[in-house]
Amino acid sequence: GEVVDAAIDTVSGTLVRTLKSTGAVGAALTGTVSDVLRGAILGTAHVGGDIGGAAKGGVIGVIRGTRDVGVEATESIGTSARAVVTSVAEVGGDLGSAARSAVEGSIAAAKELGLRAEDAASAAAAGAIRGAGEVSATMLTVASFVQHVKTGRARVLAVMAPKRSPALPQVPTMAESGFPELTLGSW
Repeated sequence: GEVVDAAIDTVSGTLVRTLKSTGAVGAALTGTVSDVLRGAILGTAHVGGDIGGAAKGGVIGVIRGTRDVGVEATESIGTSARAVVTSVAEVGGDLGSAARSAVEGSIAAAKELGLRAEDAASAAAAGAIRGAGEVSATMLTVASFVQHVKTGRARVLAVMAPKRSPALPQVPTMAESGFPELTLGSW
């Protein structure tokens, strides 16, 4: 769609210009990729745009952009997915959707560049998992996160629903936690 195409063009162009002007490699490359993707996702969220489309397009843009400056495309996939997940968490987006968008973008770019889609998907998934491990707090729907709570990978402090969630009955509501003004539908 339009959001994906705009994100591809913006991220790829910005990244290529930045990498060419700075000559960033290694950790500096990782930081540049993260900064460019973060800017694209935060900007999209600010205007109420399609964050998933921006994430997918952003990953494709990073892979194209790093290839255009001579960086092996597979090196940028995990970094891109990690940056997408942490940036989407920063704007309160759905981490599952962010990870899925990163994997979809990686597969699309891999096919375009003649890389194995399985390798791209694996690198993206690993990066998304690393990114999710860096998120210290976020707001998600119970359905999108309950499996992480049940496996012990995450801890929920409270739900924003008026009543406790049947899926997480041990988790108090925000009202029970002393914040009655923070009550929303299924959160």
